Amino acid sequence: MQDTCPTAPGEQSNFFINGYPCKNPDKINAQDFKSTKLTIAGDTDNYLQSNVTMLTASEFPGLNTLGLSVSRTDLERDGSVPLHSHPRSSELLFVVTGVVFAGFVDTNDKIFQTVLRRGDVFVFPKGLLHFCLSGGFERATALSFYNSQNPGVVNVGGVFGFDQERIVNITRSLVTDYDFL
Repeated sequence: MQDTCPTAPGEQSNFFINGYPCKNPDKINAQDFKSTKLTIAGDTDNYLQSNVTMLTASEFPGLNTLGLSVSRTDLERDGSVPLHSHPRSSELLFVVTGVVFAGFVDTNDKIFQTVLRRGDVFVFPKGLLHFCLSGGFERATALSFYNSQNPGVVNVGGVFGFDQERIVNITRSLVTDYDFL
């Protein structure tokens, strides 16, 4: 057993493991546990006016075997992250700046939705469909934390062959009792 197991980039395992091979313990250093990949806003010049930058154990070696990953979401004023799910993880969303409207749908088809402002936190349970929309008059940024080193993502549009516009419209139609969107 060892305390840490940073990902060994490019190394292949001779047997199946659920994760990545570990770096040689003699070659581990502090940089394996640091990432600057979330310091810069993602490119939101797209149809969704949003960007999600995900860091898993493959991009951030120090996460390997810890059961954690993280992402940064940047939303322009009308930006959205349409309905999707993470089959291997719950997600904890923390709003850094701006206003975000977030919600999820449970297995009884009940919608849980709320307005989040700077410093607010919201949890999306494992495997449930969820979404985020920009809810203010400015750009919003949020950080998400996952209890899996590889949460996976299932996009509703991809599963059913819907184009992004249709999924965004479906996502926006879930919003009720909020007139700021």
